[in-house]
Amino acid sequence: MNAPHPWLRAASNFWPLCASLLLAGGLLWLHPPREISALLIGLGYLGLCLHYWRQQRTPKADAHNPPNALLIAYASQGGQAQQVAEQSRAQLAAAGLTVQCLPLNQLSIERLRQSARVIFVVSTYGEGEAPDNAARFEQQLQAQQQRLHNLQYAILALGDSHYRQFCAFGKRLDNRLRALHAQPLFDLLQLDRGAPATLRHWQQQLGHLSGDSDFVDWQPAHYQPWQLQRRTHLNPGSRGGPLYHLSLRNPGAEIPWQAGDIVEIGPRQPPARVNAWLQRYGLDPATALIDGQPLGEALSRRQLPDAPAMASNLTPDQLLASLTPLPHRAYSIASSNACGQLDLLVRQQYQAEGRPGLGSGWLCQYASLGGSIDLRIRSNPAFHGPATAPPLILIGSGSGMAGLRAHLLERQHLGQSGHWLLFGERNSACDNWLAAELQGWLASGHLARLDRAFSRDQAQPVYVQHLLRDAADELRAWLARGACLLVCGSLDGMGREVDAMLHGLLGREQVTALREAGRYRRDLY
Repeated sequence: MNAPHPWLRAASNFWPLCASLLLAGGLLWLHPPREISALLIGLGYLGLCLHYWRQQRTPKADAHNPPNALLIAYASQGGQAQQVAEQSRAQLAAAGLTVQCLPLNQLSIERLRQSARVIFVVSTYGEGEAPDNAARFEQQLQAQQQRLHNLQYAILALGDSHYRQFCAFGKRLDNRLRALHAQPLFDLLQLDRGAPATLRHWQQQLGHLSGDSDFVDWQPAHYQPWQLQRRTHLNPGSRGGPLYHLSLRNPGAEIPWQAGDIVEIGPRQPPARVNAWLQRYGLDPATALIDGQPLGEALSRRQLPDAPAMASNLTPDQLLASLTPLPHRAYSIASSNACGQLDLLVRQQYQAEGRPGLGSGWLCQYASLGGSIDLRIRSNPAFHGPATAPPLILIGSGSGMAGLRAHLLERQHLGQSGHWLLFGERNSACDNWLAAELQGWLASGHLARLDRAFSRDQAQPVYVQHLLRDAADELRAWLARGACLLVCGSLDGMGREVDAMLHGLLGREQVTALREAGRYRRDLY
């Protein structure tokens, strides 16, 4: 519940005084003797005492602890979780957020109830126990009964998969917060022995949270050169922004991946911007660096300030070292490993000043066909398909089709058919892309059911969550037969609305049971 306005709180503190004076004044008018005057004074004094006592009891905002600060609470036994928490704080603070970082035991339940957003970075100790600096907090949270409707949270759980109770404390914390109706900002991430790929995923989530994706990787990973073979504009004329289907091939050794995995692209600056930047200082883009790489090509992978203050005595190599590398951009893979190529579905994005987005601009506009794309694959176990062969219920919208298509292609290769796709876009006239492929799957039985929602084709918008609502009985029947739910697309909007609809149709207990059994998996961004 929101805190009352300060003047309302002050008025509530002053009412005891007013009531005391009014009561005493009435008695004085009816009974004027000196005894009543004494009563008036006594009651007035009592009202004043109560007023100041309440003022003392009212918590005051600490200049070092502003109430609207984003909190990072860590549970660390050996120091790794604390280090990651501090790195998280630094990244968010660099993006302009007010952030506080503290051990979990220093986060009181009262402050948790008053907080809007809390990030937890927690390790697991011993046989699934909470670290020493978090054990008291866990006990208090387990005893907490008041719901946390206003709290949004995220959890990075650190652990070692060689232990039986891998990330057990982080999982318990997530389950308890969900049970108290707190809202996850994104799904629990499990960091296995400091895996760099998971740390990059965590950084990406922090970038979404702060609205600033221009961060530097804590542990940079090497890219491999892939060749851009095909780029097709899928939705000419759409008001939803251009969407492109890209196909890439690795000319080197084959790298396996699973449906649900992510690619991280190393974007580059547009050639025209690099040349204009170098021309400003009279530098030749063909100048060879120490490693033989042309200066212009190397600078295309760096952040180029709009108004650089460059020292005139810097060598090209020193200039390069002074500039920050461009951050990676992540996309869901839209094909299976058996396809012989890696496909992406990329929506063209634009920055506030109208400049094309860093990653989508490079992939959709500037990269040349046949040219090289810096790429690495990040395993995403949380969105891998089930090891068994149950029917899949696939739900998504927009470029979220990428992750769903990969699963359908993978299951097709495995000979597992009979799935259900629920998918949303804007207008059937321009946004009915991949229609031939989907209809072919429906005709062959690979898709047992296909539901499409085109939100702008009617006066009252219809979204994918409405498709779920209208098919509630079928949804329950499919789940009763062991179906697995896979959701891919935007977290804000579609992801949250679908999750809310599932809770409404199935109940919190069943949704929790599906998630814990690995039958409700999401790739949201």
